[in-house]
Amino acid sequence: MKRVLWILFAVLAVIVGLYPGIYFIINRKFGLLGTKSNSLLNDTLWNINFYTHIILGGIALLIGWLQFNKQLRNNKPEIHRNIGKVYIICVLISAIAGIYIGWFATGGWISSSAFITLGVIWLFTTSTAFMAIKKGQVDLHEKLMILSYAATFGAVTLRIWLPTMVWITGDFFVGYPIAAWLAFVPNMIVAYF
Repeated sequence: MKRVLWILFAVLAVIVGLYPGIYFIINRKFGLLGTKSNSLLNDTLWNINFYTHIILGGIALLIGWLQFNKQLRNNKPEIHRNIGKVYIICVLISAIAGIYIGWFATGGWISSSAFITLGVIWLFTTSTAFMAIKKGQVDLHEKLMILSYAATFGAVTLRIWLPTMVWITGDFFVGYPIAAWLAFVPNMIVAYF
């Protein structure tokens, strides 16, 4: 069962990590972008932050799960460090961009506060984990990186909770703000314990 869950975890991370590529293949005004105003979709600063967030966040999601492989950490520490460096750079930049676009989240202040909170948690856990490893605090680094990836994995759990909450509430604009919080709060609780 543990192996099945590990495979599911990895597959979901890869699928959702690759998902931002769809914005370069089809008309981007689908899904959540279909709820955005034309003025926002034409705003250069918002677009820079949106694409920065989804591309670098997608890369972090794509490579971050590899860091949980004990054999990789123990047998190939250089690869672990290099993946970690890329992950940290992607997260730090994506989190800042995510905090910015969080102000414009669909669903109003409840959704905005969720995504801004997630961005701050993502930024804090990742930067603190980086500082911990620089000081040789391996255990603290490991715990914080688990929390960091739990925040990263919010991209996956959002895509699970959103249709569930829309189905339960019967209304996208009621379900989305709930899903915004559920995307990461349960992840952080599970990661903490």
